[in-house]
Amino acid sequence: MTAALLTVSSLSKRFGGLVAVKNVSFDVAAGEITGLLGPNGSGKTTVLNMISGSFKPSAGAIELAGARLSGLPAHKIAALGVARTFQLVRILPSLTVAENVLAALAFRRERLWGVEAKERADALLEEVGLSGRGRESAADLTYIDQKRMELARALAAEPRLLLLDEWLAGLNPGELRVGIDLIAGLREKGVTILLVEHVMEAVRALCGRAVVMNAGVKIAEGNTAKVLENPEVVQAYLGGEDA
Repeated sequence: MTAALLTVSSLSKRFGGLVAVKNVSFDVAAGEITGLLGPNGSGKTTVLNMISGSFKPSAGAIELAGARLSGLPAHKIAALGVARTFQLVRILPSLTVAENVLAALAFRRERLWGVEAKERADALLEEVGLSGRGRESAADLTYIDQKRMELARALAAEPRLLLLDEWLAGLNPGELRVGIDLIAGLREKGVTILLVEHVMEAVRALCGRAVVMNAGVKIAEGNTAKVLENPEVVQAYLGGEDA
């Protein structure tokens, strides 16, 4: 069995009297894509925010290859090899598409500058389907293309762990197939991915394992096909036995 790259142990997050995540534990093996599933408000994005350092856990621990992440600021977690996209795309709107990616290359662990950085930015934009569009204003891109650019920026960091928060949401059927193939290609390159997603076609195609949350707690974990047949998952996440 492949060793765990990410280990989440008894993770909890409280916001005043609200418990958003309660005692959640799971592992993500190196080189795999794991789905983090659940209905809206189940705590999935809160877990990603704790892993990436946007939130500090109220309790529990997060480790990446044995190095403790929980409690570290986001920039130190990024330096250890964690990159992410966001449910609501975050871009640098005053910069061009290429400059958004160049910014990530300039501040990653092994920094790139000059011609080498420009060539790498162009290659990343081509990889995500934005070939030849580096000079365009990031603010002028469609929402879908901003998501592509955000993914290129995340990949510029050469992450050991990539957190994707509903990256495939809003794609039309043709774009969805391209997106699934793109993420599958990242796995083939050795990128470990924790994927929050509601598109079941993508989850079934990409995720060998899945963790399912509901109301802040983990309700299932294991082989994706089996997890999605779990009656508790069907009821909580898919909305009924016929879903």
